[in-house]
Amino acid sequence: MLDSLDSLRDEILARIEKSGREAEIEQIRVEALGRKGRLTQLLRGLKDLPLDQRPAAGEQLNVLRQLLESRLQERLQVVKGQQKEKALREESIDITLPGNRWESGRIHPLTLVIDEIIDVFWGMGFEIARGPDIEDDYHNFEALNIPKDHPARDMQDTFFVSDGRLLRTHTSPVQIRTMESRQPPLQVIVPGAVYRHDDDATHSPMFHQVEGFMVDRDIAFSDLKGVLTHFLQRMFNENAGVRFRPSFFPFTEPSAEIDIQCVICGGEGQAARQQHCRVCKGSGWLEILGAGMIDPEVFKFVGYDPDRVSGFAFGMGVERIAMLKYGIDDIRLFFQNDMRFLRQFG
Repeated sequence: MLDSLDSLRDEILARIEKSGREAEIEQIRVEALGRKGRLTQLLRGLKDLPLDQRPAAGEQLNVLRQLLESRLQERLQVVKGQQKEKALREESIDITLPGNRWESGRIHPLTLVIDEIIDVFWGMGFEIARGPDIEDDYHNFEALNIPKDHPARDMQDTFFVSDGRLLRTHTSPVQIRTMESRQPPLQVIVPGAVYRHDDDATHSPMFHQVEGFMVDRDIAFSDLKGVLTHFLQRMFNENAGVRFRPSFFPFTEPSAEIDIQCVICGGEGQAARQQHCRVCKGSGWLEILGAGMIDPEVFKFVGYDPDRVSGFAFGMGVERIAMLKYGIDDIRLFFQNDMRFLRQFG
């Protein structure tokens, strides 16, 4: 037994010295000193030795047990210290390094354009009005001279909700609500979101408009042209081409569509690589405004006497103006929340 004890001691001490993990040290302890460990089995085998050999063998086994327990504890403390030093090295923070910057928020390009539009018209004496996004059929269509059988309803691609309610297809219902509650003179603009079932590079199911109107005595088409010309000169380069085209809207007569020269392709109708410009579709022009003199029938709906007052109204798509100002050729970029796109705007 004495020879086997020397061999067992040397083997276990060598394993303890080489161990580098807490789990490995625990495994050695269990194999040597556990209930079924090798040293424990030897202690239980003392009863099989002759009586005169038992005291000496038992003493040596206890000495070896104490030695192994002591070395295991010492090695465990060394390994824990090494692991702690390693963690401190790997997880240390260099306080001299610059901190991680939190990126500040940016104003969305559509908000920037809406604010700029408001500023221009505010400077001309217009006030701001707002209305509900969910409208009734009367304010969205009928009071704007669009009866139920009017073909313009088919052009709107309306999102209907229930019980005759719908998502407004334009901001013009606020014009009706304002005139119902107030008397002329009025100079009002109405910024807000509108909804139509449409989706491509230049259209979105949800987009933004700014409605504007002026009502008073002796308002003429020349007043409309003066207001919009001043607006376009403030929003765009004064040298950019602008044109007025005769058009039709149920709520204005006469009516006009106002185009501005496409700043994406420079009015040439072609983009890079000689492809047709996606925004103006090769025409060199982009419609940004619809306008006209308020139809007398609309005045009748709100209780105004069309023989005593006159007025004009206009509506513009904010996304189209933003696309022109910033050289953007796809309206969907405004709604994708891509920070690479949004961080370009101050």
